[in-house]
Amino acid sequence: MTATRPADLMDVRATNLALVLRHVRLHAPCSRADIATATGLNKATVSSLVTDLIERRLLRESGLVGSRIGRPATMLTLEGRPYAAIGIEVGADHLNAVAVDFTGSRLLTWRRAAPGPDAPPGRTVAAVAALAARVVGKVTGQGRTVLGLTLGAPDGLVDGLAAQLERSLHEPAFEVVVEPAATLAALADLRARVGCTDLVHLHGGIGVTAGMIADGRPLRGARGLAGAVGHLIVDPGGAECACGRRGCLDLDLGLPGLVRRALGEVDVPDWGAAVERIVALAQAGDATAVGALTTAGARLGVAVRMLTDVLDPSIVLLGGVLAPLAPWLVPAAAHPLVEPSTVEPNAVALGGAALAFARLEAGALPS
Repeated sequence: MTATRPADLMDVRATNLALVLRHVRLHAPCSRADIATATGLNKATVSSLVTDLIERRLLRESGLVGSRIGRPATMLTLEGRPYAAIGIEVGADHLNAVAVDFTGSRLLTWRRAAPGPDAPPGRTVAAVAALAARVVGKVTGQGRTVLGLTLGAPDGLVDGLAAQLERSLHEPAFEVVVEPAATLAALADLRARVGCTDLVHLHGGIGVTAGMIADGRPLRGARGLAGAVGHLIVDPGGAECACGRRGCLDLDLGLPGLVRRALGEVDVPDWGAAVERIVALAQAGDATAVGALTTAGARLGVAVRMLTDVLDPSIVLLGGVLAPLAPWLVPAAAHPLVEPSTVEPNAVALGGAALAFARLEAGALPS
């Protein structure tokens, strides 16, 4: 018992530090008394925890507020300057990098061309590593410490990519994590929607994947494969999918099928430009483009009904290439919970950066 007790006490303190940090993020500016009242911790404990967090340069005192009875209260806010987190999205034909400080302020947003989904994995890793190195250099050049780098990748690139990226970055001091792109986008939506704990983010790209949040936590599944909604059967009499089944959601809502139906094109060198053309045609009332989006939206509605029956989310958000198409997809889906994500077009990268900060609020504090 005596051998484990010090570790237990350290765990309790780390948990309480994270509790105070999370409260300040959600309620700043706030006082020590506010924190004590909200958390149930006594004032002496809160004072000690706040001192610790100030010394770690995670909180700062922002001045006095004299509206209370008695002495003015010293207010606390997050300290944004010392630390940064980086998120990078590997898209269908682009890389998107975001760096933010602890207050959520954007330090940079860079977008670059990517090798593409058919390129050898080594080319993709090299491109990501080059971009990551530039972002890290920019951030550390500002005197900030990088707390983590999270890469949002298509499902097929997730396995083993973190180790390759760490080697390419010469074993950095910060943690490098790779997550499915849809999961990170869902985390960005979660952070932007205070009070919402259950949501689904449908992320559109070459295929459609889902980031699912239940009780404030991402659902990953036993093998990390949860969210492969692109192979839900939404049209039993439809065309054959590459997976061997018929009528999968990807056939209508994934980029290859959607572009083929809306533009009549098969060989597409620039997916982003293709989506912009679909939007322009739909805005002009082009019957082919509108018809393709209406069909895709109806199939989306079938999939959403399946997901909501099983998961019971508060909201289903459309992200990735689905976000700019939402004005046509949402009405055709005919489901009251479907809305476009409000954090696009940078949801994946922002979710990646937020993940590093979420580890702070889970107790992984810098010394």
